[in-house]
Amino acid sequence: MAIITLTTDLGHKDFYQAALKGSILSQLATANIVDISHEISAFNIPQAAFILKNSFHYFPKGTVHLIGIDSVFNENTKYLALKYRDHYFVGSDNGIFSLLFDEKPSEIVELNIMQDLKFLHFPLSDIFPKAVSHLAKGGKLSEIGIPVSGIEEKMTLQPVIERDMIRGSVIYIDIFQNIITNITKEIFTKVQKNRDFTLHFKRNETIKQLSWHYNEVPEGEKLCLFGISNHLEIAINKGNASGLLGLNLNDIVRIEFKS
Repeated sequence: MAIITLTTDLGHKDFYQAALKGSILSQLATANIVDISHEISAFNIPQAAFILKNSFHYFPKGTVHLIGIDSVFNENTKYLALKYRDHYFVGSDNGIFSLLFDEKPSEIVELNIMQDLKFLHFPLSDIFPKAVSHLAKGGKLSEIGIPVSGIEEKMTLQPVIERDMIRGSVIYIDIFQNIITNITKEIFTKVQKNRDFTLHFKRNETIKQLSWHYNEVPEGEKLCLFGISNHLEIAINKGNASGLLGLNLNDIVRIEFKS
């Protein structure tokens, strides 16, 4: 059964999500539709990229991923379909693909599907369902679009790296209020070189050792670890780390290594 995933900022209150799913099922009644998230903050491209980047590879090869973020009609924005690591992606060329992929996709097309003008302002009920249903049926990218060579580039804030220090920032706060930074395990290991470290953040808080799991410290105690996203997280065992520690999106964290 064909799998189509959805990552959108449509939420659950309105009828938009239902319209999207109904449009897909009208094209492909046997589609297995899987929600990755509909709770992306409105138009938040980096947040959507982070969530999808850390989840799509768990799905079988051949899965089709529909991205409904900042997808309202704009005459200057292209709608793309891409193949990357044997997965397919459909969405607006608004920079999200440059954040999502680590290397260039193997195939990129600009969609040239005939659009129903009454859905011009809402491609999630017309062009995108047609595209993902075509791909889920085993159709080729070349049958729904014109090849293009590149994608819109969008940059995110990267950690500042020095010999004895990494300065990063908070990029995501999950449902458990765990704080996820832009410091990856690869960056940390490269700079650490088996040295002791101190993690500094708001309110003069510090952490001086990595944990392997969240309950390695007593309940209510803070910790840091590399979670499933491979990014450094700050958490409180069974507690609200973001609220209790006063850390929010874009706040700075600093790791100092013993010289």
